[in-house]
Amino acid sequence: MKSRKLSLVLVAVLILTVVLAGCSGGSKGTEVIKIGVIGPMTGDNSMYGTSVREGAMLAAKEINAAGGVDGKKVEIIAYDSKGDKTEAVNAYNRLRDQDGIVALVGATFSGETLSIKEIAIGDNMPMLTPTATHKDVTLNASNIFRACYTDPYQGATAAVFAMENLGAKKAAVLYNIEDPYSEGLAIAFRDKFSSVGTVTNYEGYTAKDADFRAVLTKIAAQDPEVIFLPDYIAKIGVILSQIRELGLDMIPISGDGSDGIEVDYADVAEGMYYANHYSKSDESKLVQNFISNYDKEYGVQPNALAALGYDATYIMLQAIDRAGSFDSDKIIAELSKTDEDYVTGHITFDKNGEPLKSISVIKVAGGKQVLVDKVSAE
Repeated sequence: MKSRKLSLVLVAVLILTVVLAGCSGGSKGTEVIKIGVIGPMTGDNSMYGTSVREGAMLAAKEINAAGGVDGKKVEIIAYDSKGDKTEAVNAYNRLRDQDGIVALVGATFSGETLSIKEIAIGDNMPMLTPTATHKDVTLNASNIFRACYTDPYQGATAAVFAMENLGAKKAAVLYNIEDPYSEGLAIAFRDKFSSVGTVTNYEGYTAKDADFRAVLTKIAAQDPEVIFLPDYIAKIGVILSQIRELGLDMIPISGDGSDGIEVDYADVAEGMYYANHYSKSDESKLVQNFISNYDKEYGVQPNALAALGYDATYIMLQAIDRAGSFDSDKIIAELSKTDEDYVTGHITFDKNGEPLKSISVIKVAGGKQVLVDKVSAE
C-alpha cells in the first residue's frame, strides 16, 4: 500500500535493500520533488540550521538511492535565515516563487517560523517544522505541523523531572526575555514547578548580556536546588561557566536548545540535565543505524536537530507518496494520518498538528550524553 512504502524505506534503506515502487498519480510534468529548508546556517547559532539541513539531505539521499518518490528524485533546497525573521521571510518567498517547492521542512527556530506562518497559511503550503517549539506555531494553522514537542510541554516536563527525579523543592529560572523559545519554556517550567514547589527567582536577561554574575549571586542567595536555563548553547555555555566560576551549588536544567553542549562545554556542563528529542545512547536499531549513517556522511555524531530534520523529511515525503499528488490539500490530509516509528520516537499528530511523543532527559556525564529517563509532563 502507498501508506507503507516510505515507512519501509525508513527502516530498510539503511541497509540499502528496499526499492520504492511507483505510486499512481503525482505531477507528471515534475521530474524533481523540491522540498524547502530554512534555518540559521551562519553565525553563533549556525549548528542548529546546519544540523536540520544535513538531516534532511541524508533522508533525501536515502530515498533517492531507493528509487525516489513515484520515480522522481527529491531535491532539498536550503537557505540561511541567519536566525533573523526578515531573512526567514525572504527565504520562504524565494523558495516559493523562484524554486517552486511543493512543501517546506522548516523553519528551524520558533521566531523565524512564526514570521512566515501567516504567509504559509495564505499559500496553503504543506509545512512541517522539525524544531520550532513555540506553542503558537501550529495554532489555527491546518497546513502546519511539527515533529518536535512544544515549549510548554518540554518546560513542564523539565519541572516534573526536577521535582520527581531530583527531589527539588526550590527552583530558579533564568531566561532570555527577547526570545520566544526561551520565554515559552520559562513560563511553562515556572507554572508547573510552582504548583508543587517554590520558584525562588524568575529572572530575565537580553541577548546582548554576557555577565551573569550579579544575577546568579542573587539567585544563589535563595538556595534553590536547581536552576532552569532555557536558551541555546552559546548563551548557556557562558552562564554555566560563570556558575562554576562562582562555585554555586545548584543543578542546571535546560531544554532541547542544550543538545550537543558537551562538545564545547563538557567541563562546565558536567552533571547538568536537559530535555531532548532523542538520545544517542538509545539502543534502538533505527536510532543506531541513523547515527552510523550520519557519521559516515558528515564525519560527526548527529544532534537532536539533525534527527528531527531527518524525521521531518521522511514524514513529509511519506505524505506526498501516499497522496500520489502534489496537491496541497491532499498532502496536508496525509500528513495528519502519520503513524510511524522514527528516530525521535513513534509519531502521530493530534488535530492541531502537534506530535504525541515522550521526552528523553539527558545527563551530561563524563563529557557524554547519558539517557536518564523518558518523561511525560502528565
